[in-house]
Amino acid sequence: MAATNPISSHVAALSAATDSLRDIKPPVEILAQWLWVLWVPGALAFAALLYAAWRYWLKHHARISQLPIIPPHVRAKQKLQDALALLGQPREFCILVSDTVRFYLEERFDFRAPERTTEEFLYELQGTELLTSEQKGSLGEFLRRCDLVKFARYEPREPELRDLHGSALRLVEETEPVAAPTNDSIQHVPPITTSATK
Repeated sequence: MAATNPISSHVAALSAATDSLRDIKPPVEILAQWLWVLWVPGALAFAALLYAAWRYWLKHHARISQLPIIPPHVRAKQKLQDALALLGQPREFCILVSDTVRFYLEERFDFRAPERTTEEFLYELQGTELLTSEQKGSLGEFLRRCDLVKFARYEPREPELRDLHGSALRLVEETEPVAAPTNDSIQHVPPITTSATK
């Protein structure tokens, strides 16, 4: 009788055990268990960022809405006053004064002509009822005189510059809106009574 080797019998048993088919194990979800640890702080940070942006927008919007609205004629008068500091520099003075008048008219009458030459600006203005014919003629003369200084190197003296300034200021004052009377400014007029004579 042949002797059996205990090692070879053990190897044969292991080989038979490993040769048998095993079931496939399901996949192990390692990342899914820890995914919430990443998503929750990210979502909270995003929500905090949205909230901060919303609060900033509200504060900024409220600040803008609280700013007083300065009417165009008030801004124009202020710029014309500032232009007097440039009387020693005729070209810069005329640029500021003519631009002030043009921007004022565009704002005051909602008349858009931002990139027009003087001739185009006056031509478009002629077709409107925004100014009287006398004001249109005065404006045309004013802008042409300013163009002489701006583009033709004409150097007017201070009295002529003050005259241009006066023309610009007069146009603004003539076209500024008339304030509606308030209750305080309306004087109470007593009713007229007539006595009947017999």
